[in-house]
Amino acid sequence: RLLGTDDVGDVAGGLARWSGILLGGGSFTWSDPAAHKSAAQLRAEAALVGVADAVVEADSPFLGACYGIGSLGSHQGGLVDRSHPEPVGPMAVDLTEAGLADPLLAGVPRHFAAYGGHKEALTRPPAHAVVLATSAACPVQAFRVGEHVYATQFHPELDLAGLHTRIETYATYGYFDPTEVDDLRAAGAAVEVTHPMTLLRNFARRYRSEAKS
Repeated sequence: RLLGTDDVGDVAGGLARWSGILLGGGSFTWSDPAAHKSAAQLRAEAALVGVADAVVEADSPFLGACYGIGSLGSHQGGLVDRSHPEPVGPMAVDLTEAGLADPLLAGVPRHFAAYGGHKEALTRPPAHAVVLATSAACPVQAFRVGEHVYATQFHPELDLAGLHTRIETYATYGYFDPTEVDDLRAAGAAVEVTHPMTLLRNFARRYRSEAKS
């Protein structure tokens, strides 16, 4: 089920209904100064804090990507800031030893290509988190809290078509100069990205037996 911002508050009180939760990206950033955040952003953040409270306490299956890693990382005491931005498009990601052993990343090679693009990232992961992946430009590309709560900086859901949609959608949101749209599309097409989607398949396979009615 796809939930919008105004529905998020219902999740925290009803985790038993969900096999797992996926939190994707968006135009909000946790590192925005509070005075610059809109009422909608503040409302979304408050709702997501409630979800994170419930998910972490229950160690309930959760996978956050992009905005999701900022949400979970900030909630768990990590430092989310703008020290490690990455351009929209393909990037090289490296698994740590913990990542190689983690079931969510089963079948993913130590070094792989992914699509990303963000203004903010985790400069310092939560003290109790297990870092699963990194990259040259961004120290925390994935981490885990407990046994079932995950987050990634890169986008496990993006294929080339999705990347092109993201480029077009966010052309005026400050991630890049709008005149770079064609170059970014070409750069994305020049790299084959297939391994990140394995995370989604592994997540679904691992938790679908616990499907709730």
